Amino acid sequence: MAEKRNIFLVGPMGAGKSTIGRQLAQMLNMDFIDSDSVIEERAGADIDWIFDVEGEAGFRKREERIINELTQNQGVVLSTGGGSVLSKDNRNVLSARGIVIYLETTVDKQFERTQRDKKRPLLQTEDPRKTLEELAKVRNPLYEEIADITLQTDEQSAKVVATHIIELIDNLQ
Repeated sequence: MAEKRNIFLVGPMGAGKSTIGRQLAQMLNMDFIDSDSVIEERAGADIDWIFDVEGEAGFRKREERIINELTQNQGVVLSTGGGSVLSKDNRNVLSARGIVIYLETTVDKQFERTQRDKKRPLLQTEDPRKTLEELAKVRNPLYEEIADITLQTDEQSAKVVATHIIELIDNLQ
């Protein structure tokens, strides 16, 4: 059964990792953890503030430590930040310590879901859509590299996607 294994959600911002992760954890009676929320909680500051003060490199170091720690838990659903896969160490621990689910979405859907969100430092640019396209070119192959399961999230509710994940995980085992 899915409950016995860690489930790690990867994918771009706006793919629904946090929303689907909460739904999945509730359905499986597991703990839900959002790595970005833990980083903010420990830092006592928002991610955009961390980016401003420490730069992306400083944020990624924090993220690596947190993901290494959180993936050592048992029986959790973990939603990771969109850029967490940039770190080889993160990709290795995610692959080794649980089932990795890549929540795939189009740039159009990402743009639609994130355009009013001011808490995404990488999108505070002149052309956020172009930024999303550039991020996808770099990150999508990394999500695919470590995914045990890939699911498209564009036109489905969180509950439908979570139900589908449970079915697919049960079939893996």
